[in-house]
Amino acid sequence: MTNILVTGANGQLGLTIASLKEKYADYNFFFAKKSALNIANAIQVENYILKNNIEVIINCAAYTQVDKAEDESNLANEINHLAVKNLAEVTKKYAVKLIHISTDYVFDGNKKIPYSEEDATNPQNSYGKSKLAGENALLNINPKNSIIIRTSWLYSEFGHNFVKTILKISKQKKEIQVVNNQFGTPTNAKDLAEVILTIIPKINTNNIQIYHYANQGTCSWFRFAQEIVTLSSNNCVVMPILAKDFKVKAVRPNFSMLNTNKIQNTFGIDIPNWQDSLKECICEL
Repeated sequence: MTNILVTGANGQLGLTIASLKEKYADYNFFFAKKSALNIANAIQVENYILKNNIEVIINCAAYTQVDKAEDESNLANEINHLAVKNLAEVTKKYAVKLIHISTDYVFDGNKKIPYSEEDATNPQNSYGKSKLAGENALLNINPKNSIIIRTSWLYSEFGHNFVKTILKISKQKKEIQVVNNQFGTPTNAKDLAEVILTIIPKINTNNIQIYHYANQGTCSWFRFAQEIVTLSSNNCVVMPILAKDFKVKAVRPNFSMLNTNKIQNTFGIDIPNWQDSLKECICEL
């Protein structure tokens, strides 16, 4: 049995992993909410790992409120950067395997083709900057057998996300407006969770490796919302709007599609199309 700590257990990825745990009989899971383990506290992290003989950490803990991060940059930095630094140091000290989840928002969105792991980062908002700082802390400390997985537009049947928001408001309104000039790839957290749990035994590196994982294909937020409304059979019209006309605090990348060739080739995995995965999630909801 491999002892696995999942941080951020009450977030949508943590809850998704918990929903799959019965499929992985060789894993003994420890699901830690912030109330049980504050990963920003280095002593707490070290004690928890030693007490429970943790062999793998899946770090799903993150500050993900993109607009709020503009006003709460210190809190975002504490969770997305300093806490990750703690995890990096303790995993290096005790030879614990670490899987850290990051984001497409580390890129500026000025490319026209999918971003590879080697592309230069240039985050445009406080959230993206805090996530990149966490990545850099990991890369600098460089614990063995650790990886960073960047993902995009994550949704699930759990927590707060774009899919659940559109489902809710499309039941209440006859018409909604959604941004049509920002492009990326929706990612079902269930697909990401399955990949994480599948590749754990295959992670064997001396240096930190970065991988991109998102469902296949690309769309705008508008097209994403259209598909959600269509699949749910809600009687609501989705209207396109430009990002400049949709008032939010944080700048979003105009294009943040991720190139997933590396993770597919390294671990021999197939990635579903975003529309197929969305249909599966809405059926579950």
